[in-house]
Amino acid sequence: MSDDQWTSERMPDLSGDTVVVTGANSGLGFAATREFARKGAHVVMACRSADRGEDAGAEIEAAVPAASLSVVECDLGDRSSIRAFAEKFRDRHDGLDILCNNAGVMAIPYRETADGIERQFGVNHLGHFALTGYLLHSLRQSEGQSRVVTQSSGLHERGELDVERVRRRARRDGAPDDYDRWGAYARSKLANVLFAYELDRRLDATGADVVSAACHPGYAATNLQTRGAEMSGSTAKLWLQRAANRLFAQSADDGALPMLYAATAEDVQGGEYVGPGGFMNMRGAPERQRSSERSYDRELAAELWAASEELTGVTYDLERPASTP
Repeated sequence: MSDDQWTSERMPDLSGDTVVVTGANSGLGFAATREFARKGAHVVMACRSADRGEDAGAEIEAAVPAASLSVVECDLGDRSSIRAFAEKFRDRHDGLDILCNNAGVMAIPYRETADGIERQFGVNHLGHFALTGYLLHSLRQSEGQSRVVTQSSGLHERGELDVERVRRRARRDGAPDDYDRWGAYARSKLANVLFAYELDRRLDATGADVVSAACHPGYAATNLQTRGAEMSGSTAKLWLQRAANRLFAQSADDGALPMLYAATAEDVQGGEYVGPGGFMNMRGAPERQRSSERSYDRELAAELWAASEELTGVTYDLERPASTP
């Protein structure tokens, strides 16, 4: 169901709402933060670098003078940083209306998180799994229905996930011989969608007035694409990626629209997947779409959930869906 006319101008008034956006200092997170602020929300900018977050906040305030923003350090690759962020949030806010699990890394050389997990899976999925768990009480304290929106990618369709293999690799040191940076990225993005759907099923089973949805930005020009080339030291790949961004990508502002739609449109339901409806789903107005067949595998989602609790030490006070084995 597409709405070709939907833009951020159609977002509802968000005065009095509190929103958390991870990776808010650049790219899609920056664009979304600005639009949430424009609609009156107080936005907590969860950023790995507080300094970069403050610089981004100042830029948003210059464009939106009435913006209500706060910057809090949150390194999704460090469980202690995630926990500290959540504690600060709960100390300062009574409830949370919208959580945008947006931050991520893409196709980087092998790195590990502070907790010894392959970085793409650790940041993109486990970091957000932990953050959402720590903020679940705040989401349930919201006066109305609250939402969790988890940013995935169209590349999740290429993702393959062997949960036991993820567990084994989390217990070993160093890069595996067969490490594939794009395969690892696709795996983490599949995990994002599996998590979003399983979270919604568990929220529904518990009767919580919180919905969880997934989204993807299509192909949007951000520094996400160039970071991998920069980290690998490949000048040729860096220039090729920059050229591709200029020639084929839509803007970060347009790429943020599916996340904004999933977070605020009245007709969005839990367990839905939103992306751009134009050419090859890489650009265009946001619409509800169908994700990969693998992403609807409830048994796989339950296995991933159990492994995520094990690897993060974060458990949710939610009932398991009756249909989950």
